[in-house]
Amino acid sequence: MIGYYILLGLIALVSFAVSSKLKSKFEYYSKVHLRNGMSGAEIAQKMLNDNGIYDVKVISTPGRLTDHYNPADKTVNLSEAVYNQRNAAAAAVAAHEVGHAVQHATAYQMLKLRSQLVPVVSVTSGMSTWIVLIGLMLGAAAKIGAGYYIAVAGLVLMGFATLFSFITLPVEYDASNRALAWLKNKNMLSPQEYDGAEDSLKWAARTYVVAAIGSLATLVYWGLQVFGGSRDR
Repeated sequence: MIGYYILLGLIALVSFAVSSKLKSKFEYYSKVHLRNGMSGAEIAQKMLNDNGIYDVKVISTPGRLTDHYNPADKTVNLSEAVYNQRNAAAAAVAAHEVGHAVQHATAYQMLKLRSQLVPVVSVTSGMSTWIVLIGLMLGAAAKIGAGYYIAVAGLVLMGFATLFSFITLPVEYDASNRALAWLKNKNMLSPQEYDGAEDSLKWAARTYVVAAIGSLATLVYWGLQVFGGSRDR
């Protein structure tokens, strides 16, 4: 188990560093005010209209960096710092979330796949590690008996979370690409503002990369415990 805690610590450290960098980037580009004077909400609404999407609402949601698109009720949820503000960071986030709405409207396959996995992952992610641990304690290292099959079942459940993390990557990158293309093609931002929006979205995407790598590393670690036949407890 010591190796597992070391792994968790390393993943948490990298995640913290990337998240901190993202927050600092957001703060920095929040000071780059837009020449067009549009708020994040106005930019989101215009991008929706330009893509012929009229059944999606843009609403404000509490918190910071809580922005998301909800395909269930077709809402673009923008945090207060994005909904009301008129800067490069707000423009980037607002356009990115609308990018997800465009994906939904155009039946983007990876978004559909991720949505299908949501209910599965919401149930399995919290219990998979415990199931693997129970299997190991019941003697999975011997690769026979109930313990082994319980541990393998736990790994399968854990694999869904890892799969979800990796499917999220093209979904997020595609939404950012759609956002940046629209911002550029519609001349919504000056060159300086566009560079800020692009940089903000790059760092946001890196948080998903770290999460995917962390999920894979965790899966590999427990896989070695089950199939390798040894534990460092």
